[in-house]
Amino acid sequence: MAAGHRVGGDGRRDRGDRRDRGRLRAAGRGPAPGERGPGVSELGALAAQVHALLRELDATVAVAESLTGGLLCAALTETPGASRTMRGGLVVYATETKHLLAGVDPDLLAQRGPVDPRVAAALAEAARRRAGATFGVGVTGVAGPEPQDGKPVGLVYAACAGPGGTDVREYRLAGDRGAVRSAAVRACLELLRSTLGPPTV
Repeated sequence: MAAGHRVGGDGRRDRGDRRDRGRLRAAGRGPAPGERGPGVSELGALAAQVHALLRELDATVAVAESLTGGLLCAALTETPGASRTMRGGLVVYATETKHLLAGVDPDLLAQRGPVDPRVAAALAEAARRRAGATFGVGVTGVAGPEPQDGKPVGLVYAACAGPGGTDVREYRLAGDRGAVRSAAVRACLELLRSTLGPPTV
């Protein structure tokens, strides 16, 4: 399952209407131990769909990623002509770089740790703001092989920031380190695709 959280357009969590805030959303699990994550062609196909939707909206995207270490940016730049809709990305792998490069509040990082929904939201908003993009995607989590600060392997938070606010989702992904990282990229692409909406006919 993936827990969804909405953050208001001014970056503050909206605690108003609980009927559609913080609701649970279904999300695909990661591969079981020993299984492989999504292949390059699958991620490439998802990225191509995202770029098609961005072009329809005359919109752009930027990313800030932690556990995926550049894999999300690589997937988004695989599509020919991606420069029309992809602004760029930040790799903020170490905790301190989340503050130094993305401007995440150091008090938030100290109190909550780097694997937290608010950190994912801050990364998405920073990517959008710093790259001048219409949408920003942020992702943080624990790829393994060991838990991190009490957070289990496979716990991932992905966020998408746009004109309407910031949506954060929690994922529990299975598999080895490589599978978790690949599944996290897929989760980010699917989140972005769902945010952009279905293509026009």
